[in-house]
Amino acid sequence: SHGNVVHLFERDCSLQRRHQKVIEEAPAPGMDEATRAAVCGAAVKAAQAVNYEGAGTIEFIADASQGLRADRIWFMEMNTRLQVEHPVTEEITGQDLVEWQLRVASGEKLPKKQDELSITGHAIEARLYAEDPAKGFLPSVGRLDHFDLGDEGRIETGVEEGDEISPFYDPMIAKLIVHEESREQAIRALSAIADVVEVWPVRTNAWFIRNCIHHPDFVTGEVTTDLIAHDSERLTLEPGIDDELLQIAGDGLTLTYTGGPENTLHFQQVTDLRGIRLNAPAQRQIAVLLDGQAKTITLNRNADELLDLGWQRPAQLDIDGKIIAFDHGRYFVIEQDLPRSSVGHGAHDGDIFAPMPGKVTSVEVSAGDKVAKGQRLLTLEAMKMEHGLTAPFDGVVAELGAAAGQQVAVDAVLARIEPSAD
Repeated sequence: SHGNVVHLFERDCSLQRRHQKVIEEAPAPGMDEATRAAVCGAAVKAAQAVNYEGAGTIEFIADASQGLRADRIWFMEMNTRLQVEHPVTEEITGQDLVEWQLRVASGEKLPKKQDELSITGHAIEARLYAEDPAKGFLPSVGRLDHFDLGDEGRIETGVEEGDEISPFYDPMIAKLIVHEESREQAIRALSAIADVVEVWPVRTNAWFIRNCIHHPDFVTGEVTTDLIAHDSERLTLEPGIDDELLQIAGDGLTLTYTGGPENTLHFQQVTDLRGIRLNAPAQRQIAVLLDGQAKTITLNRNADELLDLGWQRPAQLDIDGKIIAFDHGRYFVIEQDLPRSSVGHGAHDGDIFAPMPGKVTSVEVSAGDKVAKGQRLLTLEAMKMEHGLTAPFDGVVAELGAAAGQQVAVDAVLARIEPSAD
């Protein structure tokens, strides 16, 4: 501004999915001082060439197959603003770039000169999205009935508990930022934050973030823009629940709250729950559904023992007889596995619902067609993305309630699949 131009150093945004940034960090892994000077110098020249005043971000693309070299880095574009990942620059420089932007816009000079700026430590930012990576990154919409991102690191978000996640905006709901002395320490710190994210019933990519930052290529700093696409099966593998937490959830299903003074817990053991059978003295088993899948939990402690241990439900919600447990950045739904009167596919198991409001862009089957499990039936466009809806099992298209170009509401039945007679 006013003849002064500074660069606030580079940051790396290579970990992307479909050109959408997921993890950003500063400084860039593998960047030496000579390459840093060349790239940052080019950014300054670009701003000076157009007499630019204000905050701006110059983007370059690098061929790092032979390491970061100035002659293998090319100008891509300039954004005349701060970008989402500006906090990592703020963290390593100790500067408030939003304040800088406002001061320059008010006609003031830049707060510092280039020789007054330096890099301290390493910062990493992850974008927390309302989406389900296990289901093709399908955006997740709805009310944030429970929203707790912990109190470690730097958390930036524009939502709070009780807010509604709409299908009409970008699904990013928060930024998780850490700043540590080394990159290795920053990775561990970010993993710890993602691990304790508690959001329900909206799904998030917190566990996917954990998978990404623990990927061997990310750990070594050898990240390319196609890493997620290249190793999607590994990165979208959902973590399971820890045995101890599942044990605690089982304990919770066998206890009922009986009241007590403020800030104390008084429970009594439920002895007539279905699904519990005696195996041996002081040992019982309870049949549960863990995210809809049948599982048996062995219970070894009674109510008195649990109370002596100061028992409480850590990172868990009790909703209508179900326990929502949070672990590894995702939630698990645990409930009793009560006897069911029918087997096979239920009457509505083949209903294909619209997961969110959107527009049907294509219909790839007709009523009466035979379809195979996993076959795409139609495509829905919502939240600036296309989502393929597939057959849940082998069968026949019994009903088709959608047409290309049609706008549909959330939970609208778009098709119905019935099991094949044979």
